[in-house]
Amino acid sequence: MAKTPTDIRSLARSHTATAVRTLAGIMKERRAPAAARVSAAIALLDRGWGKPQQAIEMDWRLKPAALMTDEELMAIARGEAINA
Repeated sequence: MAKTPTDIRSLARSHTATAVRTLAGIMKERRAPAAARVSAAIALLDRGWGKPQQAIEMDWRLKPAALMTDEELMAIARGEAINA
């Protein structure tokens, strides 16, 4: 019988302590590849402190679509930059 998402989530969470110990072990293992150590360290930091905020760049100079010309709207549809 298929498990519900809640059952799967609960089952996965029951392995949290083991998973964290495993990640910490990989991170501290000097013979492990550097990429594995970095990935483990990042995973631990993300779970303990959350992912770093990411800046989103937006151009607030765009005018409302109702005020744009057909050319401007078509340029946006094509993924082109427009001069607002």
